[in-house]
Order: sequence, then C-alpha cells, then structure tokens
Amino acid sequence: MAQKPSIPKGTRDFSPAEMAKRNYIFGTIRDVYALYGFRPIETPAMENLSTLMGKYGEEGDKLLFKILNSGDFTHGLAADDLGAGNAARLAARICEKGLRYDLTVPFARYVVQHRDELQLPFKRYQIQPVWRADRPQRGRYREFYQCDADIVGSDSLLNEVELMQIVDTVFTRLGIRVAIKVNNRKILTGIAEVIGAPEKITDITVAIDKLDKIGLDGVNAELERAGLTAEAIAKIQPIIALAGTNDEKLASIRSVLAGSETGLKGADEVSFVLTALDGLGLTNRVELDLTLARGLNYYTGCIFEVKALDVEIGSITGGGRYDNLTGIFGLPGLSGVGISFGADRIYDVLNQLDLYPQGTTAGAELLFINFGPAEAAHCLRLATQTRAAGIATEVYPDTAKMKKQMSYANATGVRFVALVGEDEMTQGKVTLKNMATGEQRLVSPEEIAAVVRA
Repeated sequence: MAQKPSIPKGTRDFSPAEMAKRNYIFGTIRDVYALYGFRPIETPAMENLSTLMGKYGEEGDKLLFKILNSGDFTHGLAADDLGAGNAARLAARICEKGLRYDLTVPFARYVVQHRDELQLPFKRYQIQPVWRADRPQRGRYREFYQCDADIVGSDSLLNEVELMQIVDTVFTRLGIRVAIKVNNRKILTGIAEVIGAPEKITDITVAIDKLDKIGLDGVNAELERAGLTAEAIAKIQPIIALAGTNDEKLASIRSVLAGSETGLKGADEVSFVLTALDGLGLTNRVELDLTLARGLNYYTGCIFEVKALDVEIGSITGGGRYDNLTGIFGLPGLSGVGISFGADRIYDVLNQLDLYPQGTTAGAELLFINFGPAEAAHCLRLATQTRAAGIATEVYPDTAKMKKQMSYANATGVRFVALVGEDEMTQGKVTLKNMATGEQRLVSPEEIAAVVRA
C-alpha cells in the first residue's frame, strides 16, 4: 500500500489563492523598501555551522536544523562518538552546515565577507525563508519568511526615523491600522542603574514586558522573585505606570533617571526620533512604551514594535539599533539598525479584516474558449496579441463542453471569457463575456484590451 503523502510538521503548502495574497504582501514591502533606497540581497538557505552556532544563545543553538555531511558521514567516527550522551559531539563530527535561523546573522557574515565591495552606509533588504526546529503550534512554524531591512555603517538617528516612515508607509498601503511602539535599551539600562541593580536588567525588563498579560501586581511579584528589594520595586513604579503624551512620558523618565547618564542619553535619542516623526505627517500613531523590551542581549539603542489595532495578535513588525553586530565575525565597531516585517502575521491580519484589494487572488484576466482545432489555432494568435498588450491570457487547452470551460473560468477568477466560433472568425470579431455581469459584447481584436482594462 502506497504511503499517504505528507509534509514535515511546522511547514505548509500554499495554494495559488494563498500565494497571490502572500505575494501582495511581499510586493508591497519590497516596493516600499525600494522607495527608500534599499537594495536587495540574498544569502544561501544553508550556512556553515561555524557561522550560525553561538550567535543565538544556548536555546537558539538547539533550534538550528543541522544538515548531514554528504556521502559516508560516519567515516572516521570512533565507537565513543556514537555512545549515549555524545549527541553534541556527534553532531559536530557529522554536520558542517545548517539551515539559516534568521536573516540577521547571515547578513552580518555577508557584510564582513564583502566589506571591500560595499559602500557605507549600506542599505539592504532581504525577503527569504528561515528555519527553526521549534515545537509547531498555532501561529508558530518551522519554516517561515522574514522581510528584513537594515542600514549598517551609520550611527545617525535619521536612520531610525526613516525606518519608522517605512513602517508607516507599508501599513498605510496595506490598510492596517497600527500602533508603532518605541523604546530605548539605554533607558532600560538606566532604570536598572538608578535602583542599584544593574545586574538585574534582564529580570526587570522581562517582568515589565509582561504588564499587559499579568497586570501590575503580577509584575511586582515577579520582580520580588527576581531578588529586587521592596525599595527598588517602589522606585520602578513610576516607570511601570507611565502615562500621558510622549512628551509627558519623557519628562517623567528624565526625572526618574536624573542620576543615570546612560538613561538620559536614551531619553534624548527617543526624543529626537519622536520629534522628527511629529513633523512628517505619519498616518499611524507612534508612542513611547517603556514595557517594550525586545532582545536585550542584542539591541543597544532604540527598539521598535508594531501592533495591529483591530486584531488581537502579537507583534507584526519589530526591530532596533544594534552595535558591533559584525564584531562576531572580526569586524568590530560597525553599528546598524533594522526592522523585520512578520509576513505570516500580517497575512493573518489581512485575512481577518478582509483587506485584500479586489482581484488579488484572480488568475488570468481573459480566457479564450476552445471550440475546436481551427478555432484554437486562431485564438492562440489572438492571445499572443492580448499578452503583448499586458493582458494575462489563457487559451483553454481541450475541446471540452462549454459548461466545463465556463466552470473553469469561474473557479480561477477569470474576469472575461472570449468566444471565437465560426461566425466570429468569419467576421473577424470576438464575443467578450463579462463574468461578473454576464454582459456580452461583439468587439474587434484591437478593442479587446480596452474592454478588459475598462
């Protein structure tokens, strides 16, 4: 009995209709990136494990998909290598490559490897799949796309401003109302400094990040379990309860962080970005959010996160400033800032809100009905003309019953059907049927494009 076909857990097939929707998202993001002067690159699906290992922490290393060496990968192995408890050692001996975990580390490798060819600042975008051996669950996959844009080789905060403009432009074009949340790693570091617990920065921010989920009492309980004193927890309360306009929040932050040079610098950086954005007429609101604490071991300056306002879903875009990313590959001191759009979550939001433009999932615009060999040959010539005019055109390949051919047109979303029988061929005409209205018109071949485009 033949085995039932399947795909690995955490992966998905996409139908033509689904692909049309996804390509609409990718195309929108790609167009906006290009509008701001970003240029595309691509990196291989697999990287050397020496490139990937040690860049994502211990847990990240466990989630890397490793690729067996080709040929006899057991050659040269000793019996001890195959023993229990030697999994990591064995993997190192039989695997030299792995599937990329994200696009950032390969990008850092690319910058270092091609340093002499790049003009700094270097603005790149990259839209490619990544792979993680995570436990599959709703909204979490083992294979998914990232849509990244980064600027490296410039410390200017104008880059942060520009990335926020990109975020606003993309979601305005997609029709999604969002809140763009901004914070700064230096502010979070300053908070830990003024309460006298700089070593607790990770514990503090992880707890604050859960405010929306567990409430103020829950956050304070977590801070207590992390070893903070009652006095330190009391000092954090004004930060946790921060409210008001962005200017009012910044004033409160500067008051609380008066004793931290690092914290005040972070406040100044956020103020610069927010002030610049205020004068640019963004469609979506930008707000300072002290509970935002993404990737603390990674980001060093401004950090961003985008939430959809009309759908309950996690972050749909994120990013921030990072210093010395390329230092892991021997090129220290190169600062960068980047964002990444979560295409899969954006896809879910657009589906829930039904925001795709009409005709997004449609196939060909025009289908020629096949009445027989002579008619089909004539239609092939006409189809060549309509394609040259930019009309997506099909000729039905088989001389099937009219009902079957019309059903095909309906199922694939064809807008117009062209009927060219013996009478039409004699007259040098084409009968065009509008599939939405049912209206039929007798037109010349030269008029087809204008009717379809109308």
